[in-house]
Amino acid sequence: MANHKSALKRIRSNEKRRVINKYQHKTTRNAIKAIRMATDKTEAQAKLNEVFSMLDKLAKKNIIHANKASNLKSKLTKHVASL
Repeated sequence: MANHKSALKRIRSNEKRRVINKYQHKTTRNAIKAIRMATDKTEAQAKLNEVFSMLDKLAKKNIIHANKASNLKSKLTKHVASL
């Protein structure tokens, strides 16, 4: 167990960030799944911009890799175009 005040604070702050990151990542994954399950092109197109924003934010914060965000955006764009 940590003995220093700063180490204890770091443990607390890391836990807070972990929970927030997990929530944001899961929310984004659910939004991606909603686009993939959508059958209406206009509905999927409307959701696409929101998901792009979410992915960019996750990549900026290093929750996911920037290349993974780009790959997901590319695949989703192709999917929506094929509807």
